[in-house]
Amino acid sequence: MALIYHMTVYKLRKSERSAIVGLLMTILRGMMMVAVFYALFTIIGVRTSPIRGNFIVYIMTGIFMFMTHNQAITAVMSAEGPVSPLMKHTPMNTAISISAAALAALYQQLLACTVLLLFTNTFIEPLGIDRLVPCLGMFLLAWFTGCCIGLVFRAAQPWWPRGITIISQFYMRMNMFTSGKMVVANTLPHFVLRMFDWNPLFHVIDQTRGFAFINYTPHNSSLMYPIYVSIALAMIGLMGEFVTRNQVSLSWTAGR
Repeated sequence: MALIYHMTVYKLRKSERSAIVGLLMTILRGMMMVAVFYALFTIIGVRTSPIRGNFIVYIMTGIFMFMTHNQAITAVMSAEGPVSPLMKHTPMNTAISISAAALAALYQQLLACTVLLLFTNTFIEPLGIDRLVPCLGMFLLAWFTGCCIGLVFRAAQPWWPRGITIISQFYMRMNMFTSGKMVVANTLPHFVLRMFDWNPLFHVIDQTRGFAFINYTPHNSSLMYPIYVSIALAMIGLMGEFVTRNQVSLSWTAGR
């Protein structure tokens, strides 16, 4: 636990010389995403939420889940591997580096989410969230799902670095559309719904809106689907990580 804590701090401090600046940049990225989508909806003439309730809450329930999910994938994929110089220290192992990277991403996104919600509620308009604790649970589920998907990508990356990097980037870019953060699942026809319902993040976002809005009950998404998918991907990723850790060597990177 102590090693995970120190590695988490190391991850948070690595990108910026000042920890405060690094956290402010994370908050700024979240603020920019919310502002961009708010402006986009305003330009296309949709100034009210498709669900009866607060429009900014509708945007944030999609943006925060999307950003947390993708940041978790990136963090787990970029965690130190078995050939990293840090692994020369005896207590260190890949489980610690992966856990620390995932927790650092969760801390950053949770802080950004909390600050933006408080800022909006204080200075813009009061935010009416029906059930806050279940929404926090869905936030953690979006993070956990991203960690499991990132673990699968991480296990396969040493075998095909360029290909897996392209596939992971394609998946994260595709989430801009298939996560359903800009649509309401209950309003989608069946043939369109099939384009979204394979994605666990789509179910997470729709269920989050069911908890956030008192007037919305999800009918076309499942709470258990992303949980089952996450558990299955976690098992696949852990087995793949075990095989890769025992096979990979510095010569693979040197040869490329």
